[in-house]
Amino acid sequence: MQKEFIQLTLKNGIRVIHKQTTDEVAHCGIIINAGSRDEGEDEQGIAHLIEHVLFKGTKKRKAFHILNRIDSVGGELNAYTTKEETCIYASFLARYFERSVELISDIAFHSTFPDKEIKKEKAVIVDEINSYLDNPSEQIFDDFDEQIFANHPLGKNILGTPQSLKTISRKDILNFVQRNYAANQLVFCSIGNVEERTLKRILENHLGAVKLTQSEQNRKVFKNYKPSEIQVKKETNQAHCILGNVAYGVNHKDRTALVLVNNLLGGPAMNSRLNLAIREKYGFTYNLESNYAIFTDTGLFSVYMGTDSKYLERCVELVQKELTLLKTKSLGSMQLQTAKQQLIGNIALAQESKVNLMLSLGKSILLFNKVDKLNDIYKKIESISAKKIVEISNHVFETKQLSRLTYLSK
Repeated sequence: MQKEFIQLTLKNGIRVIHKQTTDEVAHCGIIINAGSRDEGEDEQGIAHLIEHVLFKGTKKRKAFHILNRIDSVGGELNAYTTKEETCIYASFLARYFERSVELISDIAFHSTFPDKEIKKEKAVIVDEINSYLDNPSEQIFDDFDEQIFANHPLGKNILGTPQSLKTISRKDILNFVQRNYAANQLVFCSIGNVEERTLKRILENHLGAVKLTQSEQNRKVFKNYKPSEIQVKKETNQAHCILGNVAYGVNHKDRTALVLVNNLLGGPAMNSRLNLAIREKYGFTYNLESNYAIFTDTGLFSVYMGTDSKYLERCVELVQKELTLLKTKSLGSMQLQTAKQQLIGNIALAQESKVNLMLSLGKSILLFNKVDKLNDIYKKIESISAKKIVEISNHVFETKQLSRLTYLSK
């Protein structure tokens, strides 16, 4: 009988999670437990800069050869950086599994970070920053992070600033990699038609042979949140606003319940409470959503809206009304069951994206060193009571604890 997941640890300490399928297409990646919150005071933007420069040359490949290695067989090579992780991953025909593993290993552990490429990528990232500044509906989220997590690494923009990027040297990059790319902070994850014996051979040959150190993470815990309100005048055609509060971290017992509440209130479905009560009923706003960002030690719940300035305060009132309803009125049994089934359905649909599933497996190993079975996740959702939803709503949506950031058109 085929295992649902193959878990193993390579001889150098890298953890592995693999799901065997019969699909023609496979996916694999390395997730590194290091992001922008792991940057020092003089390193803002370095984790994201490294993500760019990893592709610009290794000890045996130039940039063109890196990009061509997967592209030439119809695959895709990509990477991303968040506040707490960096990931390099690829999608390809399953027969090119070893080729992809070898390339990702080469990029992650043998990049040379040429000075001229560092300079070039700094310019590219400055353009990326400017594109965000031209998009207030994206910039406001970064500014809100800075407002909520004031004077803390979680509040820093992942991209850095043009000024901070200027000061980063090749030596700084090598130091950051040495400090954070440690065996116990790495997970290799994959999905594809690769048997366990073949998987072990390929990974030991290309990943297990890399000499890596061990490291202890020393993340600064976020404390002392203070609610605040900020208004900014901008050259925009509409007003943009975020309301929010700090929330539960990844290990908190009520994290899943808040995921359910967020999905019910302003998740992606068109029947979310905010969408029905504001957009569908009044037509006040096109962009309206709630979000729950989860970090290792804390979280951030927020509601975002973009609307005509004349409707802004009315929209805020209607949002507050929906938050108050969740704090004061228990969901009926039918409402609660519908909310649960919708979230369970969303999770099941997300599993259809093999890339998302692969990354989810990798993150689970990185954070918990285990993977929860879908049925266990569903049982956890089914166990959430209407009373628990009222309880956490009163905690997270406490009016006096909500911060607000508003962009007003000049």
